[in-house]
This record gives sequence, C-alpha cells and structure tokens, in this order.
Amino acid sequence: MKGVVLAGGLGSRLRPLTAVTNKHLLPVYNQPMIYYPIQTLVNAGVKDIMVVTGGNSAGDFLKLLGNGSMFGLKHLNYTYQEGEGGIAQALALAEHFAAGEPLCIVLGDNLIEGNICRAVRAYRHQGGGAKILLKKVHDPQRFGVPEIDGKRVVRIEEKPQQPKSDYAVIGIYMYDAGVFDIVRTLKPSARGELEITDVNNAYIERDEMTWDELDGWWTDAGTFESLLHAGRLVAETGANKMEVQGANKD
Repeated sequence: MKGVVLAGGLGSRLRPLTAVTNKHLLPVYNQPMIYYPIQTLVNAGVKDIMVVTGGNSAGDFLKLLGNGSMFGLKHLNYTYQEGEGGIAQALALAEHFAAGEPLCIVLGDNLIEGNICRAVRAYRHQGGGAKILLKKVHDPQRFGVPEIDGKRVVRIEEKPQQPKSDYAVIGIYMYDAGVFDIVRTLKPSARGELEITDVNNAYIERDEMTWDELDGWWTDAGTFESLLHAGRLVAETGANKMEVQGANKD
C-alpha cells in the first residue's frame, strides 16, 4: 500500500494566515501541520508516500520535508495541483505514483490522537474496494455523513441539514486502483469541484465499501477555531505519538 497526503488548495478560510504560505505549513502546537498526516501514514507502516501540494508555496514543502528522512523515509514524492479542483481531482494526480497498488489517502489538515494500524491491516485483508474511517461528532451537519445499516454504509450525504447519523466521514480513505476510473466519471459539483463523497458513493453502489470507527480524538485544522482546537489537543494529549527525528532540538 502507498500513501498520499493531500495538501493543496488555497486555504481561503484561514486568511490572512495563508496569504503568504500554504495552510498545511502553519504550526499546530509545536510542529507544522503537514507533519501529522505524514506521521499517521508512517505509524501505519506506509513508507512510500506522495505529497500533493498547490498554491504559491509549493516549493516550501520541499525545503521543509526534503526526502522525508526526519520520518525515517528513504524518499518522499511530490506533485502539484493547480487551483482548487477538489479532493478527488487532487487524488487523480497520484495515479502514476500508485502504479496499480492500493492507496491510503490522508487529508493534510487532519490530525488524530492514535493510529490507523488496525484499519490498514483490515483493508489489506479486504483485498480491494474501499474503506473509510468514521468518528462520532456533535455537529455532523458540517461533514460528510454516512447512513449506516449495521456494518454497511448505505450512502454518504455531504453536509446534510438533517444528518442520518451522528458520524462524520473523516479525511482518511483507502482505495484500490479502480478509484482512478471512478474519478474519470465524475462531474464537478455545484461549487465546481470533483467531490470525494461522489467517489465514496460510487464504491457504496458497487457494494465495495467498508468502514471502521476511529479510536481517540480526531480534528481537522482548516478554520481558525479548529486550528486552535487542534493545537490544544496536541499540547494536552499528543497526536500520533510523534517522534519526528530532529524535531524540538536546539
């Protein structure tokens, strides 16, 4: 399995902080935001990783991350997303990198307390299709919300006014190589983007989607409120058991 961190976009909800840098380079407590999703993949045993960047600060990712040696990686791959075409469009840029292997996708502004090892192992045994991770939240209407029937996801609705469950689809997805064929069939949504929810619903319609519930806390960091919240969570409880080589050293 290969890993992809999606760290493009313009971060408009965090302006003026993002006027001169990419959102994913902003600090979350004592480390750049981008460190956390990379560490999530590394902790799960995924060592072949691509970072999808965008905006005017793409070169800063290379200066910060280099070849990924601070994470114990031998090499780190990069590609560039022009504009804001949506998560699914960013994912499509990883097709050559994937080379037919399954992928674990992590959104660059998602932080978790623990790890996804159990879900990754389960997906490897699944042998294809897709897997999403869910977390109970108090405000599911802000997220993609699954309708669940036992262990089966019936459908995912994006930001529903009347959510059919109190789960949110968090920004960690696992897909087989068929995901790129699905992306090629997508049409832009009302906001002009290719939506990851449409990808997930395509797998659901094929009866090829499974889900696991994430242990520990989860948050994104894409707004001022959630960025502050993420920093507090990391300061108080830690995230991913971070042990990045060279971090926090004089």
